Amino acid sequence: MEEQILTGLGKKIKAYRSRQDLSQHELALQCKFERATMCRIESGKSNPTVRTLAKISNALHIPLSELFAEPELQPQSF
Repeated sequence: MEEQILTGLGKKIKAYRSRQDLSQHELALQCKFERATMCRIESGKSNPTVRTLAKISNALHIPLSELFAEPELQPQSF
C-alpha cells in the first residue's frame, strides 16, 4: 500500500513537472536539492517529508493538497 502511494505521488509530481516543461534538474534546482533526489521521489523510491513536498508544490505553483488529491473519475461510456 505504501509503495502504491509513493509511486502515485511521484507520477503526479512528474506529470505536473512535464506540463510545465521542466526537467528534473530544473525542478530540483528550484527546490534546492539534487536531481537524484527528485529522481527518487518521482520513481516512488523515496518517502519525502512534508517540507520537501511543500518545496515541490511551491516550485510547481500548485497547492500542496493537489499532490494528494484523488484523480477525478471519467464517466464510463456504454
